[in-house]
Amino acid sequence: QVQMVESGGGLVQAGGSLRLSCTVSGRAFISYVMGWFRQAPGKERELVAAISWTTGSTDYGYSAKGRFTISRDNAKNTVYLQMNSLEPEDTAVYYCAARRAWLDRYEYWGQGTQVTVSS
Repeated sequence: QVQMVESGGGLVQAGGSLRLSCTVSGRAFISYVMGWFRQAPGKERELVAAISWTTGSTDYGYSAKGRFTISRDNAKNTVYLQMNSLEPEDTAVYYCAARRAWLDRYEYWGQGTQVTVSS
């Protein structure tokens, strides 16, 4: 059974930083792309960042560029999202997800972790 467990969310002041972690288990994620998504109340879910588990190549959503960094630790089966210069607009539930590299649909999802940025 695949499990994806996020952690690291919380309350932070504007300008602060947080690091989210997503630890995966239950299968090998070789040839998968790992993504971080977020969804704020009343808004659509958006892709924040993605990383190839195999090659380490990354992709970022517009809101994340220059402020967030996605990385992975293969030995720990963990994907990270380092978030700097946080703004109140970054407040959302952040989800970790995985998809096969040759598909567009993310098939595995974590339960989400809340990030709240106060002004």
